[in-house]
Amino acid sequence: MFAQLDFTPVTDWLAFFDYLGLFLVAVWGAYCCIVVWRRTGQLLFRNESEQNAFLGDVQELVRRSQFKELTDLCEDDPRVVPSLTLLAVKNRHFPAAQLRAFLTERFQRDILADLDYRIIWVQTVIKAAPMLGLFGTVIGMMGAFGKLSTAAEVSPDKLAGDIMFALITTAIGLSIAIPLVIALASISNNVAKIEDLTSTALTRLQGIFQEKRGP
Repeated sequence: MFAQLDFTPVTDWLAFFDYLGLFLVAVWGAYCCIVVWRRTGQLLFRNESEQNAFLGDVQELVRRSQFKELTDLCEDDPRVVPSLTLLAVKNRHFPAAQLRAFLTERFQRDILADLDYRIIWVQTVIKAAPMLGLFGTVIGMMGAFGKLSTAAEVSPDKLAGDIMFALITTAIGLSIAIPLVIALASISNNVAKIEDLTSTALTRLQGIFQEKRGP
């Protein structure tokens, strides 16, 4: 019974929604990638030398007990190390080990968790785009076989249209996923760099405030 039914109207609607879905995931994936890329750029010093120079200034201000000046230096700086330095100043009464643990926890909760949340969306788009492409492939083949089953003679151009749709959606899905995979690898490299530089900075901050408190 189903072999004699014409599924063309159904497959046409499904094709429209598949194209719409591919468009939406492409836009959302690109947006999330741009946001997380810019975010990682805002969190980093340009290089380790610049970070060391900043920490040198921090050490000097802490040694002089100029905490107001140090607060002013860090307050409007969105980068990781100045933000953690500001927290260290506000909680400088903590023992050195406790201060290090506190700063590490805040770094993981406030910085890394936010980046992970955005990266998960990029990963979701990378998985969803090829699946939508495959869905389009199935729709296209359904349309082609539906025409074959309901007509004694089918013009090749009608079959070619369905087969072309099947191939185009697959290609679009891959075209969305592949650049995002490359972009995500670069973003992950930046996140790893943030973690490495922050770990180094936390060790030095611990030493700076421990030195101020004395043995």
